[in-house]
Amino acid sequence: MSVNIVCLKKPDFRFHYKDLAQKVAQAALDQEAFPYKAEISLTLTDDDDIHQMNREFREIDSATDVLSFPMMEYDEPGDYSFMEEELFDLVDPDTEEVLLGDIVISLDRVKAQADEYGHSEKREYAFLIAHSMLHLLGYDHMTPEEAAVMEKRQEMILDGLGITR
Repeated sequence: MSVNIVCLKKPDFRFHYKDLAQKVAQAALDQEAFPYKAEISLTLTDDDDIHQMNREFREIDSATDVLSFPMMEYDEPGDYSFMEEELFDLVDPDTEEVLLGDIVISLDRVKAQADEYGHSEKREYAFLIAHSMLHLLGYDHMTPEEAAVMEKRQEMILDGLGITR
């Protein structure tokens, strides 16, 4: 599993953000039984940049904590059966890893939400990665039922890594 990190804003965390991103992303893939080696892109930025991206890509004129850009559309969350036929188009020929998509996180929101929710920045950062990984694997939270499933799976990823509130 490869996590390619681009820092548009330099993180000043008290934990190793690269290692944690790798661990959370891999835990999500393991939990969801993703059958291939995977590659994601993770961009760390600030509220101004993510606001601009949110406006451009989602037509929402505000900052957000995280954006997810999956490379694939799933019929059902975690159903990878369609991939075998499309594998050639989904694999990076240099790494032989499936390109899952891009995650963009606002470091400003990580800090603010950690304070707001009363937990560590490490927990908030890990949560946003777990949340986005599930989006990259076909999950969503547009209905209360989808949200409940996604919330449970996020907590399972974090609990499995010992990252609690």
